[in-house]
Amino acid sequence: MLLIYTHKITHRNKYIFNLIFKDTLGIDFTLTSELEQFKTSDGAKLSYTNNPVSDELFFTSRNLLFETGITEQNISVFELNNSKVFFATGKSSGLPFDVFAASFYLVSRYEEYLPHIRDEHDRFDAKDSLAFLNGFLQKPLVNIWAIWIRELLVKKYPQLIFPEQKYQFVSTIDIDNAYAYREKGFTRSVGGYLKSLTKFDFKEISERSRVILGFDKDPYDTYEFQLEIIKKYKLKSIYFFLLGDYGVNDKNLPIESKKFQSLIKMLGDYAQIGIHPSYGSNKSKTQLKKEVERLSKVLHRDITQSRQHFLKLTLPETYRNLIDLDITDDYTMGFASQVGFRASICTAFNFYDLDMELETKLKIHPFAMMEGTLKYSMKVNPEDAMNKIQPLIDEVKKVDGVFMSLWHNDTLNDKKIWAGWKAVYEKMVQYAATK
Repeated sequence: MLLIYTHKITHRNKYIFNLIFKDTLGIDFTLTSELEQFKTSDGAKLSYTNNPVSDELFFTSRNLLFETGITEQNISVFELNNSKVFFATGKSSGLPFDVFAASFYLVSRYEEYLPHIRDEHDRFDAKDSLAFLNGFLQKPLVNIWAIWIRELLVKKYPQLIFPEQKYQFVSTIDIDNAYAYREKGFTRSVGGYLKSLTKFDFKEISERSRVILGFDKDPYDTYEFQLEIIKKYKLKSIYFFLLGDYGVNDKNLPIESKKFQSLIKMLGDYAQIGIHPSYGSNKSKTQLKKEVERLSKVLHRDITQSRQHFLKLTLPETYRNLIDLDITDDYTMGFASQVGFRASICTAFNFYDLDMELETKLKIHPFAMMEGTLKYSMKVNPEDAMNKIQPLIDEVKKVDGVFMSLWHNDTLNDKKIWAGWKAVYEKMVQYAATK
């Protein structure tokens, strides 16, 4: 048991101590603001305040975790132990920066509450993030810093026992469009033919016809391959299904399709299933509720996991809407334009609502890479893709975190623009699944 002293207990410092010590390092602690209790304790102890109390492990605190509200922070990033840090402090037997305030700033996504320019899909862009601008987006800094804290504690208090953490790999797949041609209905199929005709794409017309008539397999039907990979590598997998109403950015099959319902149920036998809230639901809680209920009705169980379509995440509104609908775990925390760690962490953490100054029960599961990011935003070809993916996996393995990938069923078809990416997926899985 670790005893932690701080001169003022706040929602913010309670949250970050829970995240660092319980969730990340796996040890329990008692938090106190009673000076005499702390002084007389002869066990392992740590202080987070302005001056050391006695001979404990001491971390100098800055103001962030004792404030309320959101204000522009003066941040200067510098190097320490071949890593990046910020919020420098003076005297400290711990670290020469406020590791707890810096961790809170990153994990709470403090910068996303500050005024910023949003991209064409109303998202916070990776290139505006502190991590991207200072070259640490590909580093799970919060996990790295937690290990530094553990090493300092063990050195001073050898009797402290930390449980062994185990690296994990989770493969997640978003089903934005279950089939390219099948189950689209008469109107959408005719529309597809007309679109191909206007482009004189007779090859696609032939392909669509052969699939609809049952002569060929639908190009987006890559599920047999996915299940082979799940079984071969004994993967933990999660599928997120888009069940929104048809729109410009929401083009999955109608939920009335029995074939679509069978697909959801079949994949549910091998993996976890979550909702992929539609583009149109992002600003409509009514629409979001409808989509969650659709999936619940198909699976005959409560839906507790989600990932936003287009990774549309607006803090804190998006997460509040999910909480209101009893979603307990969300997997949206990652950038669309760059690979890496959006919250600078590679393990799950509870969402802290900065506007309400409150830790919520919503568990956030960050992912590190999406194949569309590599191809479209970063212009990486399949031959070079592993050069971007492997270092991310290595970083997660170093800290015994969770490497989470994001792919789509249609990108595994090994055809047209996605030729070569099926092999990348299996190479990634093979490397990531090795402990």
